[in-house]
Amino acid sequence: MNINDFDFELPEELIAQTPLADRTSSRLLVMDRKSKTIEHRIFSDITSYLHPGDCLVLNDTRVLPARLYGSKQDTGAKIEVLLLHQQEADQWEVLVKPAKKIKEGSVISFGENKLVATCIDVKEHGGRILKFDYQGIFLEVLNDLGEMPLPPYIKEQLPDKERYQTVYAKEEGSAAAPTAGLHFTKELLESIRNMGVEIAFITLHVGLGTFRPVSVDSIDDHDMHSEFYHMSQETAEQLDRIRKNKGRIISVGTTSTRTLETIARDNDGNFTEASGWTDIFIYPPYTFKAIDGLITNFHLPKSTLIMLVSALAGQSFVLDAYHEAINQRYRFFSFGDAMLII
Repeated sequence: MNINDFDFELPEELIAQTPLADRTSSRLLVMDRKSKTIEHRIFSDITSYLHPGDCLVLNDTRVLPARLYGSKQDTGAKIEVLLLHQQEADQWEVLVKPAKKIKEGSVISFGENKLVATCIDVKEHGGRILKFDYQGIFLEVLNDLGEMPLPPYIKEQLPDKERYQTVYAKEEGSAAAPTAGLHFTKELLESIRNMGVEIAFITLHVGLGTFRPVSVDSIDDHDMHSEFYHMSQETAEQLDRIRKNKGRIISVGTTSTRTLETIARDNDGNFTEASGWTDIFIYPPYTFKAIDGLITNFHLPKSTLIMLVSALAGQSFVLDAYHEAINQRYRFFSFGDAMLII
């Protein structure tokens, strides 16, 4: 398929710049794949579409305050660093701006030398490997000095770092939030459990490649980024039991979906305890092995995320729904409204 098959025009004013005060008050567009119908609801109405015996699968990754602002020690030049993923103790793959100023051996200071980084390797496209030196615990230093790595289309500041975390975030390691989960509160999740719907947790640490538009004309030529995932034995057994009892597995977010489909693909449609790196690229046509429904946000044009959604619901139906959402003035992207595909 061609990349232009997943393009659409979005008015800039529909890109949500700030989160709503009440997470559950976002709007919810419901797509029924069988009837090809669309409903407009509020996110708290999600309970109307869940049944006892279903299971919601949530990604419990936690976003690191991964954007750091420092200066080059020898020249004082201002440097921005974005942590991507940890390679080993105190060594991280990062993006730096301006990249041309940081060469192997360059030293960057953050927060009056509370954190000092030395470049030990140079990668392509602004990538660097930095070794960090500090006193104390790295995550505590990072929480003190770092900022949330909001996507570039969000121009507003975020006063409360926790608003870019899900309420169930636990496993540190993401460069971006699994944004479909931002709509849930602890109270809503408790109400869902009380309905007889199970909650399962997996981990996928979200990389920045998730949000990048595809730059090739033919999507078959796109190289997918890799992200680290983990599923526990407890979750695997829980999902196998749900499937055996004819319950629906509803994935919360494309990150959960990619994890579930990776594990099911590698295990003949079954679930098992697993950890590793996945570069699975889901686009039409694709036969889903793991999920029966999806809760997601509205995604960027020409992105791998809208391709995944199109693989589940059909490209023309998804674009129809997106045009309907634009006409109804839905809020788009990370802090925007939600979609349920069943």
